[in-house]
Amino acid sequence: MRALLQRVTEASVTVEGEIIGEIGHGLLILVCAMPEDTEETAEKLALKISKLRLFKDEGGKMNLSLAQTGGAALVVSQFTLAADTSRGNRPGFSCAAKPDMAEALYTHFARSLTTLDIPVQTGRFGADMSVALVNDGPVTLWLDSAAP
Repeated sequence: MRALLQRVTEASVTVEGEIIGEIGHGLLILVCAMPEDTEETAEKLALKISKLRLFKDEGGKMNLSLAQTGGAALVVSQFTLAADTSRGNRPGFSCAAKPDMAEALYTHFARSLTTLDIPVQTGRFGADMSVALVNDGPVTLWLDSAAP
């Protein structure tokens, strides 16, 4: 799975003019399932994200995790994280998991975060969404479960 994490002071996702998910302090997590991913992959990624020390402690250092700060996660499906830009000017997305598999893994990933006591809001899989955020820091990280 691939994930783009953005530390935020607030974030929301809107579909057809209606806010369907919103958080205050926490992480906006854009996530993309790849064909080789499994439920175990989703669970490991959720665990890693819950423990990443991306939040400031009382001394101003990034020493606290999402779980430690009581922050929330806004999880949004983002198949374009699988973009192949190696040829031409139009990205290809054939490297992303097929929609039925991708939706199941996206849902499992979000559920895995909730089992780690992270409050989770989500976007709507496959929908045309508008995502709004206030990036805190800014702090943005790219994770790929296939990377060493």
